[in-house]
Amino acid sequence: MTETPEHQHEGESAYEKAMRPEDITRLFVERSNAGDAAGVAALYEEDAVMAYPPGDRTVGREAIRALWEKVLANRPRFEPEQPLPTLVSGDIALTSTPPGDGAGARAQVVRRQPDGSWLRLLDQPEFVPPTADR
Repeated sequence: MTETPEHQHEGESAYEKAMRPEDITRLFVERSNAGDAAGVAALYEEDAVMAYPPGDRTVGREAIRALWEKVLANRPRFEPEQPLPTLVSGDIALTSTPPGDGAGARAQVVRRQPDGSWLRLLDQPEFVPPTADR
């Protein structure tokens, strides 16, 4: 816990790699709860797209890191969520989890990297039901 991103090597090499698509969710929870925004961002491809904040998008690993610095400043606590079955087609996979509050689902498209590890390419952290308003 005392190790911060400043004490780690630059890039992803200092972090455990997700060798299965399902590992990303576990690593996300561990790094978020440790307050490690750079570690969370290391789970994303360089040009990843995240559908967050609600109604908006965050594009690119650096922007995702900056977003998570703000989110994690409030020290939120994330609980592990049991993943739904992963759909894999070659080097692309769809991972998803049902949120603990039972509202909707979370889904991510992940891609296998040249070293065999997986990174998020697209992240839909929460699906909000469409409102009746026009």
